Formats: sequence, C-alpha cells, structure tokens
Amino acid sequence: MTVTGTVRGSARLLCWAGADPPGERAARARVAEALRAGAPVPRPVPGRLRGAVVTRAECALEDLAAAPVRRVPAGGPRPVVLLLPGQGSQYHGMASGLYREEPVFRAAVDEVLAVWGAEGEAIRADWLGAPAGAAIPVDDARRSQPLLFAVGQGLGRLLLGWGVRPVEALGHSAGEVVAATLAGIFTVTEGAALVRDRVRATVPIPAGGMLAVAASVDRLAPYLSGQVAVAAENAPHRTLLAGPRAELAAVAARLARDRVVLRAVPATAPFHSPAMEPAVAAAERAFRASPGPGRFPVRSGYTGRPLTVHEARSARFWARQLADPVRFGPALTALLRGGDRLLVECGPGRVLSDLAHRQDAVRAGKSAVLSMLPGHRSDRAAVLEVAAALWCEGHALTVDAEHLPAGAGLRSPCDRGRTNES
Repeated sequence: MTVTGTVRGSARLLCWAGADPPGERAARARVAEALRAGAPVPRPVPGRLRGAVVTRAECALEDLAAAPVRRVPAGGPRPVVLLLPGQGSQYHGMASGLYREEPVFRAAVDEVLAVWGAEGEAIRADWLGAPAGAAIPVDDARRSQPLLFAVGQGLGRLLLGWGVRPVEALGHSAGEVVAATLAGIFTVTEGAALVRDRVRATVPIPAGGMLAVAASVDRLAPYLSGQVAVAAENAPHRTLLAGPRAELAAVAARLARDRVVLRAVPATAPFHSPAMEPAVAAAERAFRASPGPGRFPVRSGYTGRPLTVHEARSARFWARQLADPVRFGPALTALLRGGDRLLVECGPGRVLSDLAHRQDAVRAGKSAVLSMLPGHRSDRAAVLEVAAALWCEGHALTVDAEHLPAGAGLRSPCDRGRTNES
C-alpha cells in the first residue's frame, strides 16, 4: 500500500506493519521519526502485525502512538463482498464532499450523469445545491435512483482502484444494477441507461410509498390488501411493504392500531408492488444493453443465486425488478454460507450494514461489515477509514496518495479507535 503521506490537505492515513511485535514497533517508530522530521513517511512493508490511523497534523504523533494493532489471520484476510444499497438509502448531500474533493469519484459520477444529458445537469444541481432549493426532492425516484447509481459507481471505482478484488457483489433493489455495472456485466453507459429508462417508466405511476415494518412476512399477510404487497424481505422481522399512497396509509393505520412498529421509507413510488406493473412493460421495451461476462460474480437479491448469463441478458429480468419483491435477507444468508466475508457497503448510509449485523455470521464475529459513507461523519474521513480497515484486515492495497480523498472534517481531533471497524 502506498497511501502514507499527506493527502491534499492536513489529513493523513498512516499505515505500518511488522512480521512480529518488535518489527511492528520499529515500523511505527519510523513513521513517528518521519513525522517529527517533516520527511516523507515510509511506505509500509506488508506484515502480519498491522496498524493504521486516520489523523491530522496537529495530533498525528499522539494518534500514531495510541493506534491499535491487528494480527492478520494465518489464512489471510477475509474476502471482500460489495453491498450496493437501493431506494431509501439516499439523503441530502450524500457524498457531495467526495465529489468536490476526489477526482476519481467525481469522474465516475460525471460519466454517469452524462448519460442523462441535460437532465443530468439538473440532477447534479439539485444534489449539490441547498435542499430547500432543489427542483425535485432527493427522495423522488427521478433524483434518488440516478444519484444512488452514480454514488455507488464512484465508491466502487475507488475500491477497485485501490486494488480491492471482490469475490462477489450483492445489491438491494436498484443496487443490483450498480453491482452488475461494477462487475462489468454492463458498461457504465448501459447501466446508467437502464436506470434512466426504468425511472422514466415509473413517472406515470400514481404516487405511492414504502413502509419498513418490524414483523415477519407471515405475520403481515393478514394486513395486505389491494395493491399493497411485501416489497422486500430484508432480515428476520424486517420487512418492507409497498403500495399506492392511500392503500398503504390504510395498512399503516391498521398496523399502528395493533402496535406493530413501522416507519416510512423515503420513497414516492410504490416500488416492488403490483402497482408498478405498467412500468415493467415500458422498461422491458426500452432495454438495449448487451451484457457481457462479469469480472466477479453478482448475487441477485431477487433470486438469492449468482446471476446467470440468461438472466443478465434478459430484458424481462431487469424490468421485472420494478414490481418483484426483493429477497435481500435470504440472499445474504446464502452468500455468507460460502465462508467468512468482509462486507463493504458501497453506497450512502448504513441500511445494508444494519441488516447485515442481524446475520448470525456477523453477530458471531466470523464476518464483518464496513460502511463507506455511514453519514455521521465526514464523507472523506469515512472513506479513508475504510482503506485503513482493509489494510489492517490484511489486504495488499495498491493505492497512490492522489487517489484518496482529503480527510478534512474528521471527528474531533485526536479521537480514538478510528481504524477498529473490522
């Protein structure tokens, strides 16, 4: 890994390693000596004892001395799996810090928005402008869907550019298109066009919404009526319902009377319900992609299995995703049966990370989760911390300093424990 020095500002990602405790202490001391002398920090030589810290100049020595060390397991690091979120993970200004400061991320986002033509300029303006000044709210599919695709592409490009080689990817709803594009099944133009055409197909659909309910699919069966349906099975007792606005409101009132815990999901369309059927036909007619083989497998959140060649090439398969229910929970359970994994949520928020923490393999500590944009701290600092965690896990990253974002706006100076997420 070559990310050791100042990264376009005062923030630094410091990494070191040793083959044994004396070697680790010596490597840490060399980093400290370079900091005191104002000299370039030596590039770390991979070793089984690894440390990393994201810090700022004013507290670099203190943070370096207090940083924890991890031992890389004899069997090597846990393989990386990408988790790509969909509708409901978006929030105002998500990843805007990365867009302004990180060229690799910005280039990826601009490439996506260029597919939308003049409309892409409006999407960018709404995203980067003040929320009150947005022409279309971020929760509207005309904004959330293209931005989720663009942000997922940008974050994925960063990870792949660091030399991270995922063994699999799993998307939730629209995140499946992001996963397939990062894997190379679609070109960026094809993936962005697929999202664009699916969004345009949903515009004529009457307004609707989605509800997250703390109950099982079986328990919710008596409440379903009209076009309200199970939209997603996310985890045990974590189910999404969707449907037209008035019908969904009636179901929500019944659930509330029965003291079932629920909350509205940020969405203005009834995704994954029968109400979306007219959009399915329109999206199928618009499909123009020529999918190719992927660089790594993509597990479908609809079938729970790795995406087949037939499914990847099927216009109907991708169009049906607008109305079909998502089975993210069962798909992730099946994925984790394949062995211990390091799950990286490659998108805004922690929706999929929180669902992953409900998996037995994660709760037992066999698999772990990292969030690239958890939303409660600086975008740029969060991305640096994921790089630190991957290094400490044992991955041999090959990143140049100019490929990582600045870390201005870190949590409080000299904060502790920033690299212990994995």
